[in-house]
Amino acid sequence: MEAEKIVVRFDELNLSEEVQRAITEMGYEEASAIQAAAIPALLAGKDVIGQAQTGTGKTAAFSIPAIDGIDTESRDVQVLVLCPTRELAVQVSGEVQKLGKYKRGLMVVPIYGGSPYDRQLRALERGVQIVVGTPGRIMDHIERGTLKLENTTKIILDEADEMLDMGFRDDIEFILSKMPKERQTVFFSATMSKPIMELTKKYQRDPQVVKVNHQTMTVSNVEQSYYEVRGPQKKDVLTRLLDMFNLKSTIVFANTKRMVDEIVADLQAKGYFAEGLHGDMGQQQRQNTLDKFRKSTIEVLVATDVAARGIDVDNVEAVVNYDLPADEEYYVHRIGRTGRAGKSGKAFTFVSGRDIYKLRDIMRFTKAQIKLEQVPSFADVSEVKTTLFLNQIKEIIEKGNLEKYVGRVQRLLDQSEEITSLDVAAALLKMTMKEDKSAQQSLDASKAAGTARPGFTRLFVTMGKKDRIHPRDIVDLISESTNLTGAKVGDIALYDKFSFVEVPSEFADEIVGKLGRTSIQGTPVSFSIATPVQEGAAKEEGFNRTGGGGPGGFGGDRERRPFSGGERREGGYGGGYKGNREGGSGYGNKPAYGDRREGGSGYGGGYKGNRESGDRPSYGNKPAYGTREGGSGYGNKPSYGANKGSYGDKPSYGSKPPYGNKGSFGTPREYETPRPPRNESFDE
Repeated sequence: MEAEKIVVRFDELNLSEEVQRAITEMGYEEASAIQAAAIPALLAGKDVIGQAQTGTGKTAAFSIPAIDGIDTESRDVQVLVLCPTRELAVQVSGEVQKLGKYKRGLMVVPIYGGSPYDRQLRALERGVQIVVGTPGRIMDHIERGTLKLENTTKIILDEADEMLDMGFRDDIEFILSKMPKERQTVFFSATMSKPIMELTKKYQRDPQVVKVNHQTMTVSNVEQSYYEVRGPQKKDVLTRLLDMFNLKSTIVFANTKRMVDEIVADLQAKGYFAEGLHGDMGQQQRQNTLDKFRKSTIEVLVATDVAARGIDVDNVEAVVNYDLPADEEYYVHRIGRTGRAGKSGKAFTFVSGRDIYKLRDIMRFTKAQIKLEQVPSFADVSEVKTTLFLNQIKEIIEKGNLEKYVGRVQRLLDQSEEITSLDVAAALLKMTMKEDKSAQQSLDASKAAGTARPGFTRLFVTMGKKDRIHPRDIVDLISESTNLTGAKVGDIALYDKFSFVEVPSEFADEIVGKLGRTSIQGTPVSFSIATPVQEGAAKEEGFNRTGGGGPGGFGGDRERRPFSGGERREGGYGGGYKGNREGGSGYGNKPAYGDRREGGSGYGGGYKGNRESGDRPSYGNKPAYGTREGGSGYGNKPSYGANKGSYGDKPSYGSKPPYGNKGSFGTPREYETPRPPRNESFDE
């Protein structure tokens, strides 16, 4: 049956006094459509298939009947709830505990990977009636004999489609096989795919289907719009939207973990408080990130669809579909993160090329109008920020307590009869907006190399993308070692083997003096005033590039081009993922993660694939990581690969030609004049 839009109050449902009291205390009066339809069926003991998007109250829809049916005199596990992620398991467990607050003797425990076994074992030994957990850890406890399900009367699969997509089908079937045949089996999900229906036929008995009508499967109080923008421009458009609408709590959805990392890196480099959330992160790290987002410590959360399951955060102002989801219902699931509790929200979607056809399918499915909007220009953003800034000034004036500052302004006015208070205010506004403009400017490679903005000096840094350096590393090193704050560091352009950073001219000498030669993550690096020769090298590298991955970028498709002993293939940093490649070279002959490779490695090819190639050219007096010839390493410590040559009295990264003789991207070029050996050494 489809859940009709009928208003049902919780006190009209046949619930116990304890549960009614908890519901009232939580502030709920009316049941949502899915709750009104599912709760009576579940209380009657029927098997149920429930379909509803996030934010419709489906957790309470299955939790309330589960709590009401518990026999608190027994310490056996009576209800088992399976969730796809640890975050969702914790959320569901917390919801059950709130709803069962006044039911005496009720014990609930969440069980999931990444949490200590001993704590879970103690809870299971004491006896619990409701267990909420992830399939893998639940199966582990069953096999250990620490979780017994012979008296379990109800199993609930929350986000069942996600569990199947994540490969948990065998685990789920194993768990179901260990339960009594006489049981109540419940499936809840935001989407209902064919594998789900196959599973319900096998394990449910005459299930009652409860779903939200497709016509209502969208959020009416969310303003939806889309922007036609190509891949390389998305990062700049994202930051403009964040500034244009002054967003302080935003979720950005991307389809891959790699894209999540790239978006976060770009936002952080531009000064935004952003962090990512995806499956490769540890449990504690994911929980810390969610806590920061809830407390508004971070403004932008970038996540994949799977990692976002279980995010229960109110007051999300906007959702950005950086990549279009693979399924129409995922779109609804995403935008359901905003516009909750009667508040309005915004949903922005980026499309290009064939994406427009997929977007039309989404509009047909959701019965919603998603409007095409023009990308805000820098002038638009600047006007909005100016208005906001002037409003802040009004608020400060209204609060008063400005006597101390009035005196300082008056002192300036007394120094010259030509200066008025209006001049002072205009000058302060210009200074403030100038800083905003510099922070807003893109780090894109289209910026002309070697043209530092007025008041800034361009510094040359001897590390680049191939050294896995991140703009944040440069900013942190400068702010921690000098008097320049990170917010005032200018544009950073990353090239393959070197980088440029703009700093206020008054700090340039201090930075070069203190960071003339230092290290980042154990790798020696030097800062110096950029020379015309180095600027020319940057221009040449930019001209030789085709496709993405320019200075300041983090990958992008590239065509094959000569590379001194091998060729680089298409696909981000040299190659793709889990494939056999030839031609890419990385950090010398050092093997990368995964299977053994011959020849090149690291960024040269992909990940977990065999490939062949030669070594890449050296940089200055440092060769790539791999086999080297020469003297000893750091003291008596063996060097990477084999013995390596020294640099004066100082051990070096090997013997190789200076900048002038360095191999090029296709054509020879100079970086700078050869530097004489220095008679110094690194202490180990």
